[in-house]
Amino acid sequence: MPNPTDRRIYEHPILTFNRGKKVTFYFEGKPIEAYEGESVAVALYAVGIDVFSWSPKLRRPRGPFCMIGKCSSCFMTINGTPNSRACRTPVKEGLVVERQVGWGALQVSTASSEEVSTEKIEADLLVIGGGPAGLAAALEAAEHGLSVVLVDEHFKLGGQLLKQTHKFFGSVELFGGMRGYQVAEYYVKKLSEHSNVKILTSTAIYGIFRGGIVGAASESVHYIIKPRAVVVATGAQERFLEFPNNDLPGVIGAGGAQTIMNEFGVRPGERALVVGSGNVGLIVSYQMLQAGVKVAAVVEILREIGGWFVHAAKIRRYGVPILTGHTLKYVEGESRVSKAVVAAVNEKMEFIPGTEKEFGVDLVLLAIGLEPDTRICAQAGAVMKYIPELGGMVPLRTRNLETTVVNMYVAGDASGVEEATTAIMEGQVAALSVVSKLGDTSRATRALEKSSKILRFLWEEYRASPLLSRARRGKELATVSEDELVELRSKYPSPVSFG
Repeated sequence: MPNPTDRRIYEHPILTFNRGKKVTFYFEGKPIEAYEGESVAVALYAVGIDVFSWSPKLRRPRGPFCMIGKCSSCFMTINGTPNSRACRTPVKEGLVVERQVGWGALQVSTASSEEVSTEKIEADLLVIGGGPAGLAAALEAAEHGLSVVLVDEHFKLGGQLLKQTHKFFGSVELFGGMRGYQVAEYYVKKLSEHSNVKILTSTAIYGIFRGGIVGAASESVHYIIKPRAVVVATGAQERFLEFPNNDLPGVIGAGGAQTIMNEFGVRPGERALVVGSGNVGLIVSYQMLQAGVKVAAVVEILREIGGWFVHAAKIRRYGVPILTGHTLKYVEGESRVSKAVVAAVNEKMEFIPGTEKEFGVDLVLLAIGLEPDTRICAQAGAVMKYIPELGGMVPLRTRNLETTVVNMYVAGDASGVEEATTAIMEGQVAALSVVSKLGDTSRATRALEKSSKILRFLWEEYRASPLLSRARRGKELATVSEDELVELRSKYPSPVSFG
C-alpha cells in the first residue's frame, strides 16, 4: 500500500484545522516538522511513520491503537524517559524521541525531595476526567458555588467530544444540532469564566488513599489533593479482537482513528476495512469518507446491522457494502497491514470454508465496543459488578450515582458505556448530588430539584427508547437503593471516604 509522506488533511467538508505554529523535534536523530497542538504520536504518523516500538519478546512492530493513553502501543522514549505515552505528549521545539524495544530501561531519579515541586490542594469537589461527564460535572458544581479541581491526562479538555463531528440529536438544552467538538468548546469557555475552578491537564491520578487523599502527578508537579467529594468520569477504552496479526500497525481502534482524523486532521489510512456495524462503526466509516479515506467494507458478525438506519444509509449511498454474518479472519503485512481477509460465519460463529473475501487495505478499524475505565473506583474499594450490558466491570451506585465509597460518585462511560448525551446528564446529576450535600440550604434545595428533573427525563423519557433498552437494563442492574448502599458499605467497607 502507498505510504504518503504527508497524511495531514487540508480540505474537509465540515472541519477546519487551525494548526499552531511549526516546531521541529528530533526522531532518532532526524528533524521532524510538526505543529503546536499535535501530539508526538500524531506528528510522527502524519509524516508516514507507522512503527512506534517493538514488542518485548518477539520484536513485533507496534503502531497506534487507542490514541487516548489507555494502551501501551505508543510507548516511546521521549527526552530520555522510556514508556512515555506519545499520544499524550504534546510536541515541543527540540524534543528528542526514540523508539524502544519492549519496556525500555528503568530510569532511577537522582533528584532530592527538595527538588520535587509539590502542591497541596483542598477543594469541595475533585472531578477525574475531562470528557463530557467530567466537564458537565465541573461546570454544574462551579455554577453552584463549589470549589472544583478538574484533572485530565490529556493536554486539552474534551475527551470523546473532540473527535465527534456528527450533530447531536435532541433538545437545545442537550446541545441538539451541535457537533461534539463544539460542545467541548462551549464547556471549556464556560469553565474559564469561573475563578473557583482549577484545571490540571497532562496530569494523572495515580492513587486514592486513606483519609480521602488523592495523589496526582504532571511532568513537573506532584499534587496532593484533599477533596470533600469526588466524581469519577474516566470514560472507557477500546475493546480488542483476537485474530492472526492483530498487533500489526494499521489495526486501530475506532476511537483511535477518530482522534487521529477528527481531532488532529490526519488521515488514519488510505483504504480501510471496518469491523463492527454499531453506531460507532457506521459513524466513523462516514467520517473517514469525509476525510478522503476509502472504505472497502463494513463487516458485522451478527445477522443484522447494530446501528441506526440513518447512519447505515449514509455510507450505503457512497457504495460501501455492509456484510452481515461476516467477520475478520486474519490480516497480513510486514510493518503495516496490507491485506485483510474476512469470511462468513454460521450460527455457532464458526467460519464457513470457501466464503473468504480479500481486501487490499492499509487500515483495519475495530469498532467492536468499549469497556468502562473503572480502575480508580476499584482501587478506592468501591463494590464492583460485571454487567455485560454496560461493557464490563462497573461500580454499584445509587440513582444519584454515589458509589459504596462515601462521597465518591461515578458518571459517564465509567458508570457503564452509553453515549455523550447521557454522560453529560450523569455528570450533572453527580455534581448536583454533591451540591445537595455540601452546599448551603438554598443551593442544596435547588440542586435536588434540578437533579430530580434530569433523572426523570433520563430514566422515563431518554432511556425509554427501544434503541437504548440494553443500556437501560444495564444501568438498572448497577443501581442500588439507599438502604442497599448502607448494607453494602457495612458488608464491604472501603478504607477510603471523603467528606
